[in-house]
Amino acid sequence: MTRCVFVLDLFNGSAVHAVRGEREKYQPIAAKSRIVETSDPLSILELLRPKEVYVADLDRITSSGDNLALIGEMAKKTDTMADIGISSLGELDLLPSDCRPVLGTETGSFSLIERASSIREVTVSVDLFGGEVLARDPCLKVPPLDLIRELNALSIKEIILLSLDRVGTSAGLDEVFLRKAADLSDHPVLLGGGVKDGSDLARLEEMGLAGALVATAVHEGKIALEAIRR
Repeated sequence: MTRCVFVLDLFNGSAVHAVRGEREKYQPIAAKSRIVETSDPLSILELLRPKEVYVADLDRITSSGDNLALIGEMAKKTDTMADIGISSLGELDLLPSDCRPVLGTETGSFSLIERASSIREVTVSVDLFGGEVLARDPCLKVPPLDLIRELNALSIKEIILLSLDRVGTSAGLDEVFLRKAADLSDHPVLLGGGVKDGSDLARLEEMGLAGALVATAVHEGKIALEAIRR
């Protein structure tokens, strides 16, 4: 069964609706959702009861604060992985042991991924915009398929292909790229961004991906709550 990881983007203590990585335009999720009337992350977890969640701490990623205490509370309620913009090894300890760090190419480095994966179970987010890897480290700023091949040598739990320009758009799937990525990777691959409905989840499974990060399609009622609960 395709993994369906529910996404909560946190900004100033609230869950927000992410669109195309344009963070300054994000609105509270309650303004966009058909299934929740609150933007309080803990209340949303209690209402929707997802099996696992991916959390992005937008305050910390943009160096404007953090939601670390809140993420710690969320990790007590469900299986949680979190991107808090980690850029150094010591920052792994900002997350409790029951919360899996997500190391994003936008803020991290290849050497950080290498060292972190040797001491803790981590997920790597290959952050993409316009099909290119978003990164400051030249070692990560390579064609995405080349990076996926290089990550095969590391002991990581999984890879997220996070297409920031497709987040919140329900734009559908770039099937040619995703098939190549799934074929190349020795690690499970999850897609983030663009999933529009349950049929997309089925296609991902056919293409060999392990699953997807979902938010917009769930809030619009196009992916059933059962999908994020199983």
